[in-house]
Amino acid sequence: MIRVTIWNENWHERHDEHIRAVYPDGIHGQLAAVLGSEADFAIHTATLDEPEHGLTEAVLAETDVLIWWAHVKHAEVSDKVARRVQEHVLRGMGLIVLHSGHMSKPFLRLMGTSGTLSWRDGDRERVWTVLPTHPIAQGLPPYFELEVEEMYGEPFDIPQPDELVFISWFSGGEVFRSGCCWQRGYGRVFYFAPGHEEFPTYYNEHVGTVIRNAVRWAQPVLRRGDFACPNVTESPESRCSGRS
Repeated sequence: MIRVTIWNENWHERHDEHIRAVYPDGIHGQLAAVLGSEADFAIHTATLDEPEHGLTEAVLAETDVLIWWAHVKHAEVSDKVARRVQEHVLRGMGLIVLHSGHMSKPFLRLMGTSGTLSWRDGDRERVWTVLPTHPIAQGLPPYFELEVEEMYGEPFDIPQPDELVFISWFSGGEVFRSGCCWQRGYGRVFYFAPGHEEFPTYYNEHVGTVIRNAVRWAQPVLRRGDFACPNVTESPESRCSGRS
């Protein structure tokens, strides 16, 4: 089983009737439904208002892939929890950051940049698959369209992606690196831009395919137990020969 924790600040859905109508079970609830069709996914959800934001050491230790959605409450995430998430990624946990999570504390800690970009509400988005051989792109057409989404535009202040899987074009003419992969320590990080809270993006079949594929791609290859720096006193020659 791939153990997936879906984290959502869960603020818009509780305070805005329009957004609650789009995501009556919360964005985390819809993402859980998207992933729940997979027999080998074990789904857990957590939100901002829970103790330690629902991301205790015990929860993260039992999480293979963490999905992060946030927008207006980045500053309310404790530095302790953000550092804990960063450390678990460095030790092998996968992290999928969605939409406005580009300004979240864990993402910025892992990227080391400002995460800033340009934006505009309510535009048509065409998501182009630019690396069709990548595992996250499997089962997708050359492009798919979202009739209405929030425009994210360059420059996007992130490190150069290790792999760029998707770019987006908007009807206003902007382009954006909308599907980016990095290796950080032992863990994999994927950023996927579509998913503004006002629009039904997470009901789109192609978006669902991206997220399901990303979970499989981001699952740990190796989970490191700690950050110890061992003192290796034997020489390589003595280890190979059996001499002490």
